[in-house]
Amino acid sequence: MFFAAITIAYAQDPLPFWNDTAPKKAIVAFVERVTKEGSPDFVKPEERIATFDNDGTLWAEQPIYFQFAFAIDRVKALAPQHPEWKKQQPFAAVLSGDKKALLASGQKGLMQIMAVSHSGMSTEEFARIVAQW
Repeated sequence: MFFAAITIAYAQDPLPFWNDTAPKKAIVAFVERVTKEGSPDFVKPEERIATFDNDGTLWAEQPIYFQFAFAIDRVKALAPQHPEWKKQQPFAAVLSGDKKALLASGQKGLMQIMAVSHSGMSTEEFARIVAQW
């Protein structure tokens, strides 16, 4: 029943959870123009490319950004090679699941986590690790 209601809402409004604002109207109008055959702005499906920015509509921000979720998982995966991390912040916070300590590490801690999780490998290896993640 819930999914039927969502389907009906979507059929009536392609962005049912957005406020009815000028940006929403502009996006809907643009998509209608480029997807309607016969429109002077029509774009063939095989030529369509969509680009989205980090504005929260198509990129998870809550509870954390995907990049940080990946970095945390990467620290956990690398931990067996770094037993010292069990006693070294911010890594100890990640490994123990101590969110309060992790937040207390601030920007410096975040940068340390990002640095160890995104370094020491080639671009190709990084792409493979991310794809597996």
